[in-house]
Amino acid sequence: MTLALSCLLVGRPTIRRTMKLAVLAALEQRTALRYTMPGMTSSETASYVAHHLKIAGRADQLFTEDALTLIHTTSRGYPRGVNNHSLQALVAAFATGKNLVDAAAARASMSEVVGD
Repeated sequence: MTLALSCLLVGRPTIRRTMKLAVLAALEQRTALRYTMPGMTSSETASYVAHHLKIAGRADQLFTEDALTLIHTTSRGYPRGVNNHSLQALVAAFATGKNLVDAAAARASMSEVVGD
């Protein structure tokens, strides 16, 4: 009896490099279809952050446009990066007593996320 197995492998962008390792050569050769999901656009990132703030109970403007642009650029629009950068920017703004996350708070958060 022959069984056909279909599998969906989903992962972060680094999975492409991992799949190239010799130990995974057989799996790489059997992969029939590959798709790379692009990061969000700048406006999608802003909507994504606004949506998460709304779910958290904040409908007001909490991030300046400059901060959102910096967060988008640094995270390349990938949701996990947007989440991490946004959270650290909120912490940085709170630590300096600001009610609004501005570009300075977003910049201050970058070293926390990327480890510089």
